[in-house]
Amino acid sequence: MTDRLVLDTPCDIRDILVDLAVVGTGLGAFLEGLAALASSITRMEACRTLASVTLLRPRRHPAVAGSSRTARRLADLQQRFDDGPGVRAAQSRKTVVVDDLEMDPGFPLCRSVLAGSGIRSVLSVPVDTGGLERATVTYFSRNSGAFGKDAVLASEEFARAVSTPLKLALRVARLTEKVENLTAAMESRTTIDLAAGVVMAQNRCSQDDAIEILRAASSARNLKLRDLAGNVLRSTVDAPVSTHFD
Repeated sequence: MTDRLVLDTPCDIRDILVDLAVVGTGLGAFLEGLAALASSITRMEACRTLASVTLLRPRRHPAVAGSSRTARRLADLQQRFDDGPGVRAAQSRKTVVVDDLEMDPGFPLCRSVLAGSGIRSVLSVPVDTGGLERATVTYFSRNSGAFGKDAVLASEEFARAVSTPLKLALRVARLTEKVENLTAAMESRTTIDLAAGVVMAQNRCSQDDAIEILRAASSARNLKLRDLAGNVLRSTVDAPVSTHFD
């Protein structure tokens, strides 16, 4: 028995994912939607094929999504072992097909885990991110030889269709993270400046001297400067302190 990938028109897929990228609740939700969509285009004669999505970003932990808990777990295990069809597809940026895990000598670290979950064949396809990020869509089947030539071609077409929405989702995520980092930095600066004002009043010193006093105390107590500043404010005013933006 083999899988038959039934692909909606690429425009339909792009429209669905673009909407999710723009109005969704973050990159994680986008990846979950992508995994669900990947699974939904797969039809199998005997049982449902599982699908997962893995996104690798510089200086960040791998982001893993799945059409089910099992799919998510299998994708996550490949990342932990740094071994498996999904890992190889991400590294090589080429499609990887395993017809039968019980017969294939490759992937020694994760093969037993995949086979132990009843998985016999795997298809992993890279998705172009247009940058340093690496993304793959991986399909798992409980049948051997599930992914023939037609399935591979269809899965690669799906990967091309979702590439643009993924790039958009990554751009939105970068902008969101930049705003969050700037907001956190401004809040941290405000907390430190207010604490410096308290030290200036208590010690009748300049702002530069107050900052140096805070830094010395931060180093001596092995506390981050912002955390120490927060402690100073909490010991001074009986009310929460927050940063206000116009």
